[in-house]
Amino acid sequence: MSFLTVLPLAVVMVAGPQILSAIFLATSDGWRRNSAAFVLGAALSISLVVAAAFLLGDGAIGQGGSRETLDLLILVLLIVAMVRTFLTRGQSEPPEWMGRLQTARPRLALRLGFLLLGFFPTDVITSVTVGSYLAANGFPLTEAIPFVLLTLLLLALPSLAVVALGERAEVTLPRIRDWMNANSWIVSEVVILFFIVIVLDGLLG
Repeated sequence: MSFLTVLPLAVVMVAGPQILSAIFLATSDGWRRNSAAFVLGAALSISLVVAAAFLLGDGAIGQGGSRETLDLLILVLLIVAMVRTFLTRGQSEPPEWMGRLQTARPRLALRLGFLLLGFFPTDVITSVTVGSYLAANGFPLTEAIPFVLLTLLLLALPSLAVVALGERAEVTLPRIRDWMNANSWIVSEVVILFFIVIVLDGLLG
């Protein structure tokens, strides 16, 4: 099924400042409301970008565009995402503004989730890739739902860890944050490469 193909791209969506922000918010004052607002903002923006890309791709095909052209566009987007991920791999320290998330309020968390998951370059590319891929292969937009849900689940994991681990999360989450900060780019590259192979197979096959 198509959603199994695009599902791994959810990892690319959260790798980087997205999951780091979720961890900071999970350890903030009022973390329940902040984390829920962050995930809600992300849900809105991801859904909008994926749907817009799908409708544009579907419309282009309906007006005589070829699926091969759309696949080539997807391939270019993936290569851009891979190059950008590689070039930014050395940014090992979280931005200073993340430290202020521990005193954030739900309104800020909602805005951050919307902007970070909807307008961060790698996330825009990934969401557009998912929507375009579904349109190019004749799948319905509903096939994107598992991708969106998995992305949201990954963003919610830090707050779920607080619920499950209690005070131990204060020790565990910073360790996970540091590991993700140092190694998430490798995971992203592997997933992007996997999807490039799928797109190439469709073009050449």
